[in-house]
Amino acid sequence: MKTAGDILSAIFDERFVKKAQGYSKFFDSWTDITAKNGIPAAADHSRIKDLDRGIVLIEMDHPGWKQILQTKQSKFLNDFRIRFPELDITGVALMLGKSEPYKEENDQNEIQEEKNAEIKKLSGSGQEVELAAAEPIVKNTPAVQSFDSIEDGDFKETLKKLGQTIADREKKN
Repeated sequence: MKTAGDILSAIFDERFVKKAQGYSKFFDSWTDITAKNGIPAAADHSRIKDLDRGIVLIEMDHPGWKQILQTKQSKFLNDFRIRFPELDITGVALMLGKSEPYKEENDQNEIQEEKNAEIKKLSGSGQEVELAAAEPIVKNTPAVQSFDSIEDGDFKETLKKLGQTIADREKKN
């Protein structure tokens, strides 16, 4: 019986595997590059989004970070060229992206759990709680029972099915 590694080795030649490892190292290098250039905190607010035709696309979560990164753009280009000469990098482009910091998914889950715990603690104390920071609480939201005001029959049926699907999922959880 062949192992998964044997099958993959038969499918992918060694050059392909090395190229894939090179790309992986490239995308993982952002933290080191920002630290080397004196702005390690930038890695929490930006990331390498893509490499397209020799241009490294860096995405950040706030215009302030874009301004800071612009001051180091030529240094980033030199660092990428030195570390990854095989990628033929010719430029660095900066763009604004999503508004959340670029933390690991586990970090985001921990932050959300802390927020939810704080909200539970505050709601039990009788204080007003701002729920905007928490995940939506579908269980406590009254279901819309009347679809009479919707004229489009297909749309009305779609909404009813969606409502039923959500209700079924809530029962399972």
